[in-house]
Amino acid sequence: MMPDLGTYAVEVSLAYGVSIALLVGVVALSVVQARRIKRALDEAEARRKK
Repeated sequence: MMPDLGTYAVEVSLAYGVSIALLVGVVALSVVQARRIKRALDEAEARRKK
């Protein structure tokens, strides 16, 4: 179901690929950062309770 892109098929496909890769990268970095911050907060709370 890919539309006919004519002479720009490579450029458009590359742009879509790069955009998707960047979005996946941003999501992955956000998940990693959220886990790291949650771990740090859990450790801080554990120290405070003692």
